[in-house]
Amino acid sequence: MVSTNEQESATLRAWSQSAPYWFKHVDAIRAMFEPLSDALIEDAAIGPGTSTLDVAAGTGEPSLRIAETCGPSAAVTCTDPVAGMVAAARQEAGRRGLRNVSFARCAAGALPFRAGCFDAVVCRLGIMFFSDPIASLREMLRVLDPGGRLAIAVWHGADVNPFFRVSLQVIARYARLPAVGPDAPGAFRYAEPGKLARLFALAGAAAVEERVVGFRIAAPIRSTDFWALRFEMSETLRAVLPQLSPEQLCAAKADLEQAVRPYFPDDQMNFPAQAIIVTGRK
Repeated sequence: MVSTNEQESATLRAWSQSAPYWFKHVDAIRAMFEPLSDALIEDAAIGPGTSTLDVAAGTGEPSLRIAETCGPSAAVTCTDPVAGMVAAARQEAGRRGLRNVSFARCAAGALPFRAGCFDAVVCRLGIMFFSDPIASLREMLRVLDPGGRLAIAVWHGADVNPFFRVSLQVIARYARLPAVGPDAPGAFRYAEPGKLARLFALAGAAAVEERVVGFRIAAPIRSTDFWALRFEMSETLRAVLPQLSPEQLCAAKADLEQAVRPYFPDDQMNFPAQAIIVTGRK
């Protein structure tokens, strides 16, 4: 059995390797998940004058979206445990001229902030990879001001998220994908409605609610460029590529381009998607 520390170390190594690719595709990723960032802003009741902690922000979202939409009176703290991600987020904030964002490298389970210092805490598509999600939820609640809101977004099922499903189905024809247990770190760890909400309650959150959010994963990406985007974003998919011969790799690319064509009207990426947002109060 893999220990929590070993699991956390493996996850950090994987995301450290992914950081340069996420920065490479930062504009596309920003566009792809912006509707989900906006839904978190709404559910966490973030607005002008609020202080927000963003946990596992990767290359800076939704931190930078919050800073832009809520104006200079809103203070945002952008955190991630991967140094490369924090560096990329800081660079992107500078590129966009945002001065109301601060940065810290830290894990969700050990937040270096005093109790009750944030009006809101958000986490977009990160908690699925935490080694100890309940401890992390307790930390996020600890740093919330009494009455403050915690809002976390996770993926709904693979069947309603073809951005993931289609590429996994194609690559499975050519390579063996690693098996992922229902509680192991992975994109669909909390796809079952109610699963994350139950953890909120166990961690001590009050007024727990959840909703399914439908949106579009859309960005100015052509079907011929989808392979690079999808595989470079995913450490899991990158890891299986060495299993393929040059002939298999060529065939898999052609198959994927064909399979995703329905999601590229006018040769621009536009996938339907669903996420679950769970909210709670301190």
